[in-house]
Amino acid sequence: MSRIGKLPIPLPKGVTVSVNATNLVTVKGPLGELHQQINPEMKLEISETALTLSRTSEAKEQRAQHGLYRSLINNMVVGVSTGFTTEQELVGVGYRASNTGQLLELSLGYSHNVVFDIPKEIKLETKTERGKNPLITMKASDKQLLGMVAAKIRSLRPPEPYKGKGIKFSNEVLRRKAGKSAGKK
Repeated sequence: MSRIGKLPIPLPKGVTVSVNATNLVTVKGPLGELHQQINPEMKLEISETALTLSRTSEAKEQRAQHGLYRSLINNMVVGVSTGFTTEQELVGVGYRASNTGQLLELSLGYSHNVVFDIPKEIKLETKTERGKNPLITMKASDKQLLGMVAAKIRSLRPPEPYKGKGIKFSNEVLRRKAGKSAGKK
């Protein structure tokens, strides 16, 4: 039995889960509505306070997907009840971030500014304080979409290991390398 798959998913107040005939799981909550198609061989048992996922056979494919679908549905429940937040920091001289609506404009040391269109499901906020690195804060109910957009923004200028310049997550710890002069002794 999958250790993750057999754990029950607690349902907070205000969150409703429904499954239709084509195994499309719909989770509704105060922050929105999310959908996920699951394998027809997975059984979803819904009670008033929790949700459990079980498989009908011990086939290798069902065993592999058991924990995956449980995690996906749990992320949906958490997303529509509390939401997910990610913060990214721009480290470097002259690096700036500003937004107008869903357009994120980044100055990352290139000859031009990079304009990035953020999906409407994500709430975007940029913050620039004197003496601190600019911050990009994104909030959404869909963890998968939020992670994909954050990774795409980070890929515009990944942090380099010598000075640490680039776009990094706020809680990320970078492995730093010593430069050329430190190696000669």
